[in-house]
Amino acid sequence: MSDTILRFVVMSDVHVKENKDCIELARLDKGMKAAYAYADGCDYQGIDAIVVDGDFANGGREQEMLNFKEVFEANLRPGTKTLISVASHEYGSGIPETHERMKRLFDMDPHMHLVVKGYHFISVPPEKGTYYGKAQQEYAFHELQKAFDDDPDKAIFFFQHAHINSTVYGSYDWGEKELVPILMNYPQIIDFSGHSHAPINDPRNVHQKYFTCFGTGSLSYTELDEFDKYYGTVPPDCAEFAQYLIVEVASDGAVTVKSYDIITGQFFPCDRVIRPPFTPDNFVYTDKRRVKSARPHFPEGTPLSVAVNGGDCEITFGQAVCEEEPVNDYLATVTRNADGKILRRTAAWSGYYRYNMPETVTLPVKALPKGDYTVSVVARGFWDNESDNALQARFTIE
Repeated sequence: MSDTILRFVVMSDVHVKENKDCIELARLDKGMKAAYAYADGCDYQGIDAIVVDGDFANGGREQEMLNFKEVFEANLRPGTKTLISVASHEYGSGIPETHERMKRLFDMDPHMHLVVKGYHFISVPPEKGTYYGKAQQEYAFHELQKAFDDDPDKAIFFFQHAHINSTVYGSYDWGEKELVPILMNYPQIIDFSGHSHAPINDPRNVHQKYFTCFGTGSLSYTELDEFDKYYGTVPPDCAEFAQYLIVEVASDGAVTVKSYDIITGQFFPCDRVIRPPFTPDNFVYTDKRRVKSARPHFPEGTPLSVAVNGGDCEITFGQAVCEEEPVNDYLATVTRNADGKILRRTAAWSGYYRYNMPETVTLPVKALPKGDYTVSVVARGFWDNESDNALQARFTIE
C-alpha cells in the first residue's frame, strides 16, 4: 500500500458514568494516549480526527458528559478534529436537553459534516432511540450527494449509532433499516456504527453488499448476537473488553481499518483493507466468505475432562484452532449411552473477543438423571462451519 495521508480513530459506546473513578474514563484515557503513541511511531504521524459514534454518556446526564469532556480534551492534541455524536443513551435526559448540552459543552450540532484532508465525514444521529426519521433521512441524502459531487471516486465516511440491519455482526438484534434506501446509492460509503457492543475483531464485523460497514465496539463491555449460549448474550467476562478502530487512508485511496484492544494495548491481527474502485464488483468482504471458510479443528491431544457433582457436571476442554480466524463458539451434546437419546445441549463462546483468549472453556450441564453418558464437543466458526473432528468423553452420574 502507498503512503498514509489521513488517519482517524472511531470509537463508540464509551458509557462514561457520573463517578470519575469509573473504568470507562480510564479506558478512554488509555485508548487516546495509545492512538497518539501509535501515530508517533509511524512515518505519517498525525491523528487527523477522532470520532465518537454515540453513547459516550451512560445516562445522558450532564456530569457524565463533563467527565467525558475532561478526559477527552486533556488528551486531544492540536490539529485533531473531533466529531462526537449522540444516540440512545445521551437521549436518556431528553432530546432537547441533549442537543442543548452538546452545543454548550462541545459546540457541536446534532448533525455534522466535516471535510478532513479532502475526505468527507458525515454523522447523522437518530431522531429518537435508534430511529432515523424523515429529517435525518433528508440530511443524509443531501450531504452524501454533496460528498459524491465533490469527488465520486473517494471513500465517504458515514457515522450512525445503530448498525444497518443484516450487515455487521450485532446488527441482527441491534440494527435499523431506515437509511438503507439512501446509503445503497453510494457504494463508496464506509459506514461506522455501534450500539451492539459486538467485537470488532469478529470477521463478520466488516460487511459489504451495497456499501461497506464496520462496527465500532465499546469501551465498557461486550454483548454478542447469538441466543443459544447458556449465559445468554452477555458472557461472564464481558467487562474484560475495550476496543476501537484506527482508520488509515493511503495516497492511492485504499482504506485500512485496524482493530485495537485497549485492555492489552495490542492490535488484533485482522486488518481489513477496502480498495478502490469502490464498486460492489470489487467488494471482498461479502457473504460469499461463508462458502470459502475453513473448518476449525481440535489438535491431537486436546484435553477434555468431566467433573461430576451429583446430577450436575462441568465439561472443560482446550481450544480448537482455525486457519486465519479464531473459533467462534462450542456446542456440547450429552447423549445417554443406553439408548442414544440426546438429553442435554449447551453452548458457549470461545472468548475470541479478548486478545488473550482463555486456554480452556468450561460448559455446565445441569440435572442429569442417573446413568452412563457420552459428551461430544464440536467447535464452530463464524460461518456455520463446524469442526471436522470432535472431542468425546464418557462419564457416569451415580
